[in-house]
Amino acid sequence: MRKVAVVGCGGSGKSHLARELGRILGAPVTQLDAAFYDDRWNALPIDKFTDVQRELVAQPRWVIDGNYNSTLQVRLEACDTVVLMDVSTVAALYGILSRQIRHGAGHKGNGVHNCIHWGVIKYVATSRRRMRPRVMAKIEEFGSGTDVVLLANRRQTHRWLRKVAAEQS
Repeated sequence: MRKVAVVGCGGSGKSHLARELGRILGAPVTQLDAAFYDDRWNALPIDKFTDVQRELVAQPRWVIDGNYNSTLQVRLEACDTVVLMDVSTVAALYGILSRQIRHGAGHKGNGVHNCIHWGVIKYVATSRRRMRPRVMAKIEEFGSGTDVVLLANRRQTHRWLRKVAAEQS
Protein backbone atom coordinates (compact mmCIF):
# COMPACT_ATOMS: atom_id res chain seq x y z
CA MET A 1 0.00 0.00 0.00
CA ARG A 2 1.82 3.06 -1.28
CA LYS A 3 -0.77 5.26 -2.99
CA VAL A 4 -4.10 5.58 -1.22
CA ALA A 5 -7.20 7.56 -2.20
CA VAL A 6 -9.57 8.15 0.72
CA VAL A 7 -13.12 9.08 -0.32
CA GLY A 8 -16.48 9.35 1.40
CA CYS A 9 -19.10 11.75 2.58
CA GLY A 10 -18.24 14.84 4.59
CA GLY A 11 -18.17 13.97 8.29
CA SER A 12 -17.35 10.31 7.61
CA GLY A 13 -13.87 10.44 9.12
CA LYS A 14 -11.80 10.72 5.93
CA SER A 15 -9.34 13.24 7.31
CA HIS A 16 -8.73 11.35 10.54
CA LEU A 17 -8.21 8.10 8.65
CA ALA A 18 -5.89 9.80 6.12
CA ARG A 19 -3.72 11.35 8.84
CA GLU A 20 -3.43 8.05 10.71
CA LEU A 21 -2.79 6.07 7.54
CA GLY A 22 -0.13 8.53 6.41
CA ARG A 23 1.58 8.20 9.80
CA ILE A 24 1.47 4.39 9.64
CA LEU A 25 2.69 4.21 6.05
CA GLY A 26 5.20 7.05 6.30
CA ALA A 27 3.47 8.72 3.36
CA PRO A 28 2.63 12.38 2.84
CA VAL A 29 -1.04 13.23 3.34
CA THR A 30 -2.94 15.77 1.26
CA GLN A 31 -6.41 17.01 2.10
CA LEU A 32 -7.89 18.12 -1.20
CA ASP A 33 -9.89 20.88 0.49
CA ALA A 34 -6.54 22.56 1.24
CA ALA A 35 -5.61 22.37 -2.44
CA PHE A 36 -9.03 23.42 -3.73
CA TYR A 37 -9.85 26.38 -1.45
CA ASP A 38 -7.87 29.42 -0.43
CA ASP A 39 -8.19 31.11 2.99
CA ARG A 40 -11.36 32.90 1.87
CA TRP A 41 -13.02 29.73 0.51
CA ASN A 42 -12.41 30.70 -3.11
CA ALA A 43 -12.23 27.61 -5.30
CA LEU A 44 -9.33 26.83 -7.61
CA PRO A 45 -10.36 26.57 -11.27
CA ILE A 46 -11.06 22.91 -12.09
CA ASP A 47 -8.31 22.60 -14.70
CA LYS A 48 -5.69 23.87 -12.23
CA PHE A 49 -7.12 21.62 -9.51
CA THR A 50 -6.80 18.65 -11.86
CA ASP A 51 -3.18 19.59 -12.60
CA VAL A 52 -2.42 19.84 -8.87
CA GLN A 53 -3.76 16.31 -8.41
CA ARG A 54 -1.76 14.98 -11.34
CA GLU A 55 1.39 16.33 -9.67
CA LEU A 56 0.38 14.76 -6.34
CA VAL A 57 -0.31 11.30 -7.79
CA ALA A 58 2.99 11.31 -9.68
CA GLN A 59 4.79 11.00 -6.33
CA PRO A 60 5.98 7.53 -5.23
CA ARG A 61 3.90 7.49 -2.01
CA TRP A 62 0.83 9.38 -0.91
CA VAL A 63 -2.48 9.42 0.92
CA ILE A 64 -5.01 11.81 -0.59
CA ASP A 65 -8.20 12.64 1.29
CA GLY A 66 -11.16 14.14 -0.54
CA ASN A 67 -14.16 13.52 -2.70
CA TYR A 68 -14.27 15.86 -5.68
CA ASN A 69 -16.03 13.39 -7.92
CA SER A 70 -15.25 15.50 -10.99
CA THR A 71 -11.54 14.71 -10.59
CA LEU A 72 -11.77 11.32 -8.84
CA GLN A 73 -10.58 9.57 -12.00
CA VAL A 74 -7.11 11.15 -11.61
CA ARG A 75 -6.66 9.54 -8.18
CA LEU A 76 -8.31 6.23 -9.05
CA GLU A 77 -6.10 5.63 -12.07
CA ALA A 78 -2.97 6.23 -9.96
CA CYS A 79 -3.77 4.62 -6.60
CA ASP A 80 -3.18 1.06 -5.49
CA THR A 81 -5.80 1.31 -2.73
CA VAL A 82 -9.03 3.24 -2.42
CA VAL A 83 -10.71 3.53 0.97
CA LEU A 84 -14.40 4.43 0.90
CA MET A 85 -15.66 5.76 4.21
CA ASP A 86 -19.15 4.34 3.82
CA VAL A 87 -20.77 5.50 7.08
CA SER A 88 -24.48 6.04 7.65
CA THR A 89 -26.08 9.41 7.01
CA VAL A 90 -26.66 9.87 10.74
CA ALA A 91 -22.99 9.16 11.48
CA ALA A 92 -21.85 11.62 8.80
CA LEU A 93 -24.19 14.36 10.07
CA TYR A 94 -22.90 13.73 13.59
CA GLY A 95 -19.36 13.93 12.18
CA ILE A 96 -19.80 17.39 10.66
CA LEU A 97 -21.55 18.67 13.79
CA SER A 98 -18.91 17.31 16.16
CA ARG A 99 -16.12 18.68 13.94
CA GLN A 100 -17.76 22.11 14.07
CA ILE A 101 -17.96 21.93 17.87
CA ARG A 102 -14.36 20.67 18.24
CA HIS A 103 -12.65 22.90 15.69
CA GLY A 104 -14.94 25.78 14.81
CA ALA A 105 -15.07 27.19 11.31
CA GLY A 106 -12.21 27.99 8.98
CA HIS A 107 -8.91 26.49 7.90
CA LYS A 108 -6.84 24.76 10.53
CA GLY A 109 -3.24 23.66 10.27
CA ASN A 110 -4.23 20.05 11.04
CA GLY A 111 -6.11 19.40 7.81
CA VAL A 112 -9.49 20.55 9.09
CA HIS A 113 -11.28 22.75 6.61
CA ASN A 114 -14.64 23.49 8.11
CA CYS A 115 -17.35 25.61 6.56
CA ILE A 116 -20.80 24.31 7.46
CA HIS A 117 -23.79 25.87 5.78
CA TRP A 118 -27.13 24.59 4.53
CA GLY A 119 -25.56 23.32 1.27
CA VAL A 120 -23.05 21.17 3.20
CA ILE A 121 -25.78 19.75 5.44
CA LYS A 122 -27.94 18.94 2.40
CA TYR A 123 -24.96 17.32 0.62
CA VAL A 124 -24.17 15.14 3.65
CA ALA A 125 -27.84 14.25 4.18
CA THR A 126 -28.25 13.07 0.57
CA SER A 127 -24.77 11.72 -0.12
CA ARG A 128 -25.47 8.00 0.41
CA ARG A 129 -28.38 8.13 -2.00
CA ARG A 130 -26.95 10.52 -4.59
CA MET A 131 -23.14 10.51 -4.52
CA ARG A 132 -22.28 7.01 -3.32
CA PRO A 133 -23.59 5.32 -6.51
CA ARG A 134 -21.53 7.72 -8.65
CA VAL A 135 -18.39 7.11 -6.59
CA MET A 136 -18.89 3.34 -6.76
CA ALA A 137 -19.34 3.55 -10.54
CA LYS A 138 -16.10 5.51 -10.90
CA ILE A 139 -14.25 3.05 -8.68
CA GLU A 140 -15.52 0.24 -10.89
CA GLU A 141 -14.64 2.08 -14.11
CA PHE A 142 -11.25 3.60 -13.23
CA GLY A 143 -10.00 1.57 -10.26
CA SER A 144 -9.09 -1.60 -12.13
CA GLY A 145 -6.62 -3.63 -10.11
CA THR A 146 -7.09 -1.38 -7.11
CA ASP A 147 -7.73 -2.78 -3.63
CA VAL A 148 -11.03 -1.36 -2.40
CA VAL A 149 -11.66 -1.04 1.33
CA LEU A 150 -15.18 -0.19 2.52
CA LEU A 151 -15.40 1.06 6.09
CA ALA A 152 -18.94 1.40 7.46
CA ASN A 153 -18.29 2.88 10.90
CA ARG A 154 -15.62 4.27 13.19
CA ARG A 155 -15.07 0.96 15.02
CA GLN A 156 -14.38 -0.79 11.71
CA THR A 157 -12.04 2.05 10.75
CA HIS A 158 -10.01 1.73 13.96
CA ARG A 159 -9.76 -2.06 13.52
CA TRP A 160 -8.59 -1.67 9.92
CA LEU A 161 -5.97 0.92 10.91
CA ARG A 162 -4.65 -1.45 13.62
CA LYS A 163 -4.45 -4.24 11.03
CA VAL A 164 -2.52 -2.01 8.59
CA ALA A 165 -0.18 -0.91 11.37
CA ALA A 166 0.50 -4.54 12.34
CA GLU A 167 1.24 -5.43 8.71
CA GLN A 168 3.71 -2.54 8.45
CA SER A 169 5.72 -3.59 11.52
